[in-house]
Amino acid sequence: MFKFLANLFGKNGPSIGELLSQGAYIVDVRSSKEFKDAHGKDSTNIPLDSIQSKISTLRKQKKPIVTCCMSGMRSGRAVKILRKAGIEAHNGGSWQSVEKALTSKTE
Repeated sequence: MFKFLANLFGKNGPSIGELLSQGAYIVDVRSSKEFKDAHGKDSTNIPLDSIQSKISTLRKQKKPIVTCCMSGMRSGRAVKILRKAGIEAHNGGSWQSVEKALTSKTE
């Protein structure tokens, strides 16, 4: 059951902490307003409804993408879109979880 949920939310593969320590690019897929209200310091805002139009920009990063949102649902959808485009992408869950993993890698 856990493997099914991990696949559903795109959480298979390296840990988010490992990806961040290797320089993964963080994309927050919440709305611009949600992002403006609060976000992780190293994240870039690309709302989920714009992710498809930003594929070429994200491909130029030449590094894994870690997506985040409020709960992990939208970021999971973004991961599916990015993977379909051939981009290595991982669901980081909530932006707070990604920020926590980012903070713990620097301590």
